[in-house]
Amino acid sequence: MRDRPIYLDYQATTPLAPEVADAMAPWWGSAFGNPHSATHSFGWDARDAVTTATAQAALALNADDEEIVFVSGATESCNLALRGCQNPNDPGREKLVSVATEHPAVLDTLRALKREGRPVAIVPVGSDGLVDVQELAERVDDETLVVSAMLANNEIGVVQPIREIAEVCRRAGAFLHTDATQAIGRIPVDVDELQVDLLSLSGHKIYGPMGIGILFVRERPDLEVQALLTGGGQQRGVRPGTVPVPLAVGMGQALEIARARLDRDSEHLRCLGNLLLDTLREQVPEVRICGHEQQRIPGSLSLRVDGALADGIITRCRRELAISTGSACSSGTGVPSHVLTALGLDRASALGVVRVSIGRPTTETDAGDAAEVLARAFLAEAGQQPCESE
Repeated sequence: MRDRPIYLDYQATTPLAPEVADAMAPWWGSAFGNPHSATHSFGWDARDAVTTATAQAALALNADDEEIVFVSGATESCNLALRGCQNPNDPGREKLVSVATEHPAVLDTLRALKREGRPVAIVPVGSDGLVDVQELAERVDDETLVVSAMLANNEIGVVQPIREIAEVCRRAGAFLHTDATQAIGRIPVDVDELQVDLLSLSGHKIYGPMGIGILFVRERPDLEVQALLTGGGQQRGVRPGTVPVPLAVGMGQALEIARARLDRDSEHLRCLGNLLLDTLREQVPEVRICGHEQQRIPGSLSLRVDGALADGIITRCRRELAISTGSACSSGTGVPSHVLTALGLDRASALGVVRVSIGRPTTETDAGDAAEVLARAFLAEAGQQPCESE
C-alpha cells in the first residue's frame, strides 16, 4: 500500500517545482522591495527581478516583453481580455464570439456581458469536441470585436484549430483570444505561430505558484485593453496594483523550465498516457475516450464506460488514486459538465466520465498501477465484477 494515492489530476493543479521554489525563496525573506519604487536599491532589485520574469515569460511565448501583463491567474486574464478589449479605430465593434466548451472564466464572463447588452454568439462543437471553423466563420462578422477559443480544453484535452480560427478573425478584422492554460508545457505555444492577439495563462498549471497568471496583449495600433481596476497605473495601466515579486519570479521560472523541457515533458506525458490507456483497455475494452482521440494534449484522458458512474468510480479508487470528474471548478456539484453535454452526451453518460491527467512526476509504475485500479473500479461500477480496491 502507498502512503498516499497516486496523483493523476495535473490538469487541476501541479506541485511547485523545486527550482521554482528556490527562485522564489529569497523574495519571501531577505530580498524584498516594491518593484515600482524608483528611489532606492530595494525597489530597483525588485524591479529587476520582475523584469527578468517578464523576459522569461516573453521568451516562452515568443512575445515581446512589453506584451506581458501579470495578473492573479487565468480567470482574471480571461476577464481582462474579454471585458477590457477595445478597438479604438472601430469603436462600434462590440460582438463577442466563443465556443460552447470554453472554461467558465470565459463563458460566465460572456453571460454577464450579454446581460449588460453586448451581443454574444456561442458556437457548438461536434461529438469530438472540435469546433467547425466554417460554422464559426458564419458567426464572425464586421461587428465582431473578439473571438475567444481555448487552445486545449481543460476537461477533455482537445486542441482546437486556433491557427485556422485566427485566419477567420483576420479576414473579419476581429481579435483572437485563446486560453492556453492547459496547453502550455504540453504542446508548443507560440503567439506568432498561432496568430493570437490575446492569450491567458495560469502559474499553478505549469509547476509554478498559485495566485499568478499572465495576459499576453499583442502590440498593434488597433488593440487596446482597458483596465478593469483603477489604481496606480502599473503595468502600463492595463492592470494596476503592485506586482507580487515572489509570484512573478515563480511564474517566470516555471515558464523558463516549461520552455526548456517541452519536448521531454511532451513525450513523457504521451508515453505514460498511452501506457495507462492501453493497459486499461486490455482489461476493459469498452472504455471510451471523450473528445478527439488524436487531436489532444498528451497525458489527458477523459474516460467513461457505459453503466459506470464517475462518483462511484472515484469513491472506489479514492484510497489509491487522485482523479476527478472534470474541471476542479465544478467538482462535486453533481451537475453534468457543460463540456460533455456540448459533445452530445446525455446526462447519464456525462455523469460517468472521469478525468485522468498525467504529470511531470508520474512514473511508469504509477501509470500501470493506476490502470489496474481503474479497470477494477470501472468493471465493478458497471456491475461486471467485484472491486477489491474499495
